[in-house]
Amino acid sequence: MFPIRDHNPSRRTPFVTYILLAANILIFVAYYPAASGNEYALAAVWQDWATIPRNVSSGSDLHTIFTSMFLHGGWMHLAGNMLFLWIFGDNMEDAFGHLKFLGFYLLCGVAADLLQVFADPYALVPVVGASGAIAGVLGGYLLLYPRARVDVVIIFIIFFKTFALRAWIVLSAWLALQLFGGFATPTDGGGVAYWAHVGGFIAGIALSLPYWISRGGPRFWSATEGHPPHPPTPTPLVRSRVPVVRRKRR
Repeated sequence: MFPIRDHNPSRRTPFVTYILLAANILIFVAYYPAASGNEYALAAVWQDWATIPRNVSSGSDLHTIFTSMFLHGGWMHLAGNMLFLWIFGDNMEDAFGHLKFLGFYLLCGVAADLLQVFADPYALVPVVGASGAIAGVLGGYLLLYPRARVDVVIIFIIFFKTFALRAWIVLSAWLALQLFGGFATPTDGGGVAYWAHVGGFIAGIALSLPYWISRGGPRFWSATEGHPPHPPTPTPLVRSRVPVVRRKRR
């Protein structure tokens, strides 16, 4: 199950979201195609710019808690992160404003890396990706728009269907998967940095609380019933039985 769009239009042009999308893509294209076939070249990129928990916990390479959130380990890793940022980033930028949203995004990314470092401070496995910062966007979205409708694709082996679900269902399910993965996966192995996702998500909720409280807290939900404070996008649902290729989860 993965989201493909929401029904929550933004009221202002999300310039920062567009810039973040472009920055992630351009940085990835600048190093990955050339280094992907060369193990040593890619390792050199990780050594200089990825978060290596042992280094950060010892007080060195602190700049990597910022730079690592603009690196990705492959095309699917990049595509998945950019899809989530495209769907949910515009609404958080709409709520916070351009510069505050940029600060929010970067702080969530830093919090994500720090929790991953805390989970295994002596790990030598590089941590890369915008997933933690984007997890913060998801956490903020869950707090502000829990009943916004999100279209998700669910794959049933040889066919797929698109459903419109409430944001709180989609994002709570996503968080549950990260928690499960975090507790079930050894922190000293490679793969998904689940605790970075959890850290970013929690940071996103925490950093969104002042906005939510300033608008009345629970009264904000009562006034909007958890919906966006504007009419939803009238996007028709598409249901298809066209066979698709199953891909490994990033």
